[in-house]
Amino acid sequence: MTYRFHASPRLTEDWRHFRFGKADGVATVTLDRPEKLNPLTFESYADLRDLLAELPHHQDVRVLVIRGEGRGFCGGGDVEEIIGELINMEPRDLMRFTKMTGAVIRAMRECPIPIITAVHGIAAGAGAVVALASDFRVVSTSGRFAFLFTKVGLSGGDMGAAYLLPRVVGLGRATELLMLGDTIDAETADRYGLVSRLVADADLDTTVAELARRLADGPALALAQTKSLLTAELDMSISASMELDAMTQALLMTTRDHAEFHAAFTERRPPRWEGR
Repeated sequence: MTYRFHASPRLTEDWRHFRFGKADGVATVTLDRPEKLNPLTFESYADLRDLLAELPHHQDVRVLVIRGEGRGFCGGGDVEEIIGELINMEPRDLMRFTKMTGAVIRAMRECPIPIITAVHGIAAGAGAVVALASDFRVVSTSGRFAFLFTKVGLSGGDMGAAYLLPRVVGLGRATELLMLGDTIDAETADRYGLVSRLVADADLDTTVAELARRLADGPALALAQTKSLLTAELDMSISASMELDAMTQALLMTTRDHAEFHAAFTERRPPRWEGR
């Protein structure tokens, strides 16, 4: 099912560079090159960018889960397939690549659908930034993060990391993580504020499924607008933020979901959210 506002091209049904599935309002992207720790390639970056643009047109999707197959979440960009190629590229093509990777992260933040990343094992480089850009990071005790861009001679502020990370863990921690590029374990990441839920390895799938179910069954409009405000107001003055909050709240007060809350409260039953 798609929105009537979708243009002529059909929604993509076959994503070749990761597994994609939908069930009961939950969409799942699985990075599935476990033999190489699920590295990102030119093609998988482009597929993620395009999927995130299409996802709001799927009316049957309320939440997105991103996960990795095998012993880790994502080891970052593929050294052989990306770095080896980048060394020989013209500046014009290098800029196209770096803009594309940034477009993935921007799309994650601008997508109205809540995004959960399930992290086990390593989340390194681009994999760490993908997790960072998510709304929720459910991390198992085997999880590790490494923003290791400086260790390959590049800026630690790749793909928006220098924008997002200080806002999640503070400037001091972000400086340490982005400049030194050291790997931190799950407990340290949790202490820094990088983790939404820290769970045992055996509980990762269950915890992600429960959170995804809660979000998928929740008030979709309210969740989408909350995510939008959290992103938009990062760079606003308090007066502009208050004005945007007021306008958004007044609009949501006209929705069926808000009326449904009142009806459910009056009838002493759980609300039946429609996302309308």
